[in-house]
Amino acid sequence: MIRQASATAIAVGCAALWTGAAFGQQTAIQLDPIILSGGLTPAEAATYARAYTVVTAAEIEARGITTVQDALRSVPGVAVSGAGRDFTQVRIRGGEANHTLVLIDGVPAGAGDGEYSFSGLETANIERIEVLRGPQSTFYGSNASSGVINIVTKKGTTPGVRYGGEVEVGNGYAGALHGSARTERGGLSFNFSGRDDRGYDYSGDGGEKDGIERGSLGLAGDWRATEDLKFGFTVRGARERSDFDSTNWTPVDAASYVVDDPNQRADRRELTGELYGEYAMLDGRLNHRLAWTHSELDRKTTGSDWTDQKTDAFKYRASYGLDGAAEQARHLVNFLAEHHRDSSSANPDYDRDATSLALEYRGSLSFGLDVQAGLRHDFNSVFKDATTWTLGLSYLVPNTPLRLHGSAGTGSVNPTYYELYAKDAWTDGNPNLTPERNRSFDFGVEASFLDGRGVVDVTYFNERLKNEIAYVTDPVTWKGTYVNRDGDSPRQGVEVSGSLALTPDTDLRLSYTYLDAKEADGRIEVRRPKHELSLGATQRFLEGRASVSADLRYVAGNHDDQFWGAYARAKLPNYAVVDLAGTYDLTENLQLFGRVDNLFDKDYSDVWGYAAPGITGALGLRANW
Repeated sequence: MIRQASATAIAVGCAALWTGAAFGQQTAIQLDPIILSGGLTPAEAATYARAYTVVTAAEIEARGITTVQDALRSVPGVAVSGAGRDFTQVRIRGGEANHTLVLIDGVPAGAGDGEYSFSGLETANIERIEVLRGPQSTFYGSNASSGVINIVTKKGTTPGVRYGGEVEVGNGYAGALHGSARTERGGLSFNFSGRDDRGYDYSGDGGEKDGIERGSLGLAGDWRATEDLKFGFTVRGARERSDFDSTNWTPVDAASYVVDDPNQRADRRELTGELYGEYAMLDGRLNHRLAWTHSELDRKTTGSDWTDQKTDAFKYRASYGLDGAAEQARHLVNFLAEHHRDSSSANPDYDRDATSLALEYRGSLSFGLDVQAGLRHDFNSVFKDATTWTLGLSYLVPNTPLRLHGSAGTGSVNPTYYELYAKDAWTDGNPNLTPERNRSFDFGVEASFLDGRGVVDVTYFNERLKNEIAYVTDPVTWKGTYVNRDGDSPRQGVEVSGSLALTPDTDLRLSYTYLDAKEADGRIEVRRPKHELSLGATQRFLEGRASVSADLRYVAGNHDDQFWGAYARAKLPNYAVVDLAGTYDLTENLQLFGRVDNLFDKDYSDVWGYAAPGITGALGLRANW
């Protein structure tokens, strides 16, 4: 097992406990009334037409959630599947994992192309996670066909110095630090997290544990040179090492497919960053923003060389308020011009770039109707040019606690480098692949009750994927390639979310997804459960100084391919998992926390052959000033 990060994690965590200041009852933090990733500029949550979920830092801490992928498991419309902890896929509304764009502080995390594997991504220094469901390609381009996940880190938004951190011990060790200093002219912030997770045996054979070591460092700053001119930057780096097990080429069942292998290692390096400048003119009515973003993702496994993927983008955005300053206008027009280039060391002769133009209108009408509309055209160097559009409507029904919302739009996803140009013992790429196209609509009703103490939202969605890319194998040579399927791949379902402040000290929460996702030939799509239900409760006591949270997650109707016997697509067993977490404020600035995951030690799997972790627990201390 790998252990190099242990000392660092402990040292950082202990330093956090003795250097700093105020909890200030973090459970009282109010949700910001905007969705940062809701369009070309932030959108008001109360009038946003698309289905979305925001997971806050307060909720993450109260529920004892340690990784982003675990935070996403209770979000409606989102399916999370892990082949061990070093490879976790996230799918929205039945789309593929590479149909969801992942942003960290607004910068794409999956460099080059393809999907972003969440792996050991920490929640320790995350302020909020925004999940937008449905096509977002009009605002974000390719790979945002099913939705967007924007992970926002802590930066400090109030004047003064803020700092803190936490340390944890359980199935390994972890520590984190964060700090910020801000004046009226600008500020600087940093965050660090480190974890040595001893893991568990992915094969389920009782062999060596497969662990993960991960460390990440983030820096951000902004400076207002004049009243109208602002500059800023953000940069984040991460390094990870993980163990994993091998697969058996001659299995006879799920138990024999994944075999314990103490010699398998994976390494991963991430780098994301942005430099930007913003200039306001015409008394704030016209705002300009010019930015450069960079994403880099390097990976290797035992016996292989590093594969380096990069994406660079230059973006210009103009925002014009038709009836006043852009940030307060009831009618706003946004324009975006963007140029980006992707590259991969695995296929160095096939760099590709695109130039994109996008236009967005947002308007609030006097009779309670809010409109968001957008249009984008991508001039692609490799593929046929693409045009995508979106339209969203939100209507607050007069004299009722109801809000109606609906949206429609299209998305696109370009083939990956591997799908196009692979050349190895198992796969020959197909350079004739065309981009996948998604058409979508949804409509929903949001209702508040009990004087606003409760809220429930029910949304129906319908999507059709055209040109779905699928892997096919020659039955004689067993060598595979990728093809565009004929016909449409339909997916539809219902998303339900709800919350209730039952008493001043008791909060209840609910999330449910029904999904019917099929390939063009009628087969059920893999790793997209038909039913996912999450129920949770948080009870505060001792005048708010202590809390206990319990969460139940039930998954049913999940299918996956079996690589043995008839090599058929088969249904995985249904399962239910219960997690517990608790906090206790030792002082105004110091908090004790603990959790137990998989309380009843349930044996389950999201992917055929890969075991899920059994019961684990942890204790820690958290400090804030």
